[in-house]
Amino acid sequence: MSDGPLCVVRDLEKHYPITRGWLRREVGRVRAVDGVSFALERGETLGLVGESGSGKTTVAHALLGLEEPTAGSVEFDGTLVSELSGDAERSFRRRAQLVVQDPDDALDPRMRVGETVAEPLRIHGIDSRPRREAIVADVLERVGLAADDAARYPHEFSGGEKQRISIARALVTNPDLIVADEPTSALDARVRADVLDLLDRIRREFDVAILFVSHDLGVVERFCDRVAVMYLGEFVERGATEDVLSSPAHPYTRVLRSSVPSLDPTDRTRGRPLTDTVPAPSDPPSGCRFHPRCPAVIPSADLDLPAETWREVAAFRFAVEADELPPGAVGDGSRDGGRNGDDDDAVTPSDVRAAVGLREPLPDADAERAVADAAASLADGDRESAGETLDDAFPTVCEREAPTAVERETGGTVACLRHDPTAAASPVADDESE
Repeated sequence: MSDGPLCVVRDLEKHYPITRGWLRREVGRVRAVDGVSFALERGETLGLVGESGSGKTTVAHALLGLEEPTAGSVEFDGTLVSELSGDAERSFRRRAQLVVQDPDDALDPRMRVGETVAEPLRIHGIDSRPRREAIVADVLERVGLAADDAARYPHEFSGGEKQRISIARALVTNPDLIVADEPTSALDARVRADVLDLLDRIRREFDVAILFVSHDLGVVERFCDRVAVMYLGEFVERGATEDVLSSPAHPYTRVLRSSVPSLDPTDRTRGRPLTDTVPAPSDPPSGCRFHPRCPAVIPSADLDLPAETWREVAAFRFAVEADELPPGAVGDGSRDGGRNGDDDDAVTPSDVRAAVGLREPLPDADAERAVADAAASLADGDRESAGETLDDAFPTVCEREAPTAVERETGGTVACLRHDPTAAASPVADDESE
């Protein structure tokens, strides 16, 4: 056993080739994970959070050796997981266990619970049936079930009880690491709290490290020592859970934080993305990958607009790009000559501006001209021209420069140009972006 962290992940990448034709020629790659690094100490809980498609489950599977990295490395107790074989690999499989989101995926309906929980013991060489039964009885009681539940079948249990059985199966080999992949997302609030309490008690009693994968910051806030926020294959913010979630530095963390109910009307961690669509990991945006959705996206230095107006304009630009325009914002080309028709039902530039919330003329003449031209193009049904006009008129450093992780004031790191003193950011204040 090494003296360092239990797990160390360095510059992990996992890309999936996109192939075409009977020759399966590679035409692209899904960049599921793109260069993440972290360490996990013994007895620690690390929350890995992000929306669906962020790559967090791929990281979890790579940590367990279930996915072979495209690049980078995963170490467990000082040894590269990719180099394990024979007895060393069997030992790793015993010491690192997975708890999945849906316990029905881990429980064979044809097997009694005792057989299911005992299966890892049999696989790892405990041939004595009485010994296996004794271990199973003990671990079932430790997770809040009865020893005689071993004789029952999975369908006889509730969802929360099934998850306890799944946890018992993971615990039966006395692991050093548990990867819990959305273990509470399918449970109601009361049962979710019970399962979290169980996992926390197990962590303390067994000194087991837990990588907790979730999309729910409220759950992570309650359960995890540290948190890493992931977006489109990259970490955007990391640190102690209390520091990150009480004072999120990255706009994406603020967006996730806004999904957690708050009774504080002055809570300045709230935020909404400019667009709802998460870009495809096969074609991630240039620069900062969050910039097309970012409510704090940085304007060009020569743009003279109030912060709120800039956000409205940026939302307009990226809504056109993501094809997320509201009803009434795109015409069908029925206006006479494209601009001066008499059709009362035709969409007009004023209709477009009203639909996207830009009714009033902008104070910057060049910006107003660009918005007017884009609105006219959309009224004509020409999305492409509108997009080109807005792209040219409203560039952002966030689409040109990829942020690097810098230290947060309260510890941890954040990858955002607004917090990078070397970036060519405009002087818009952070609190204006909330």
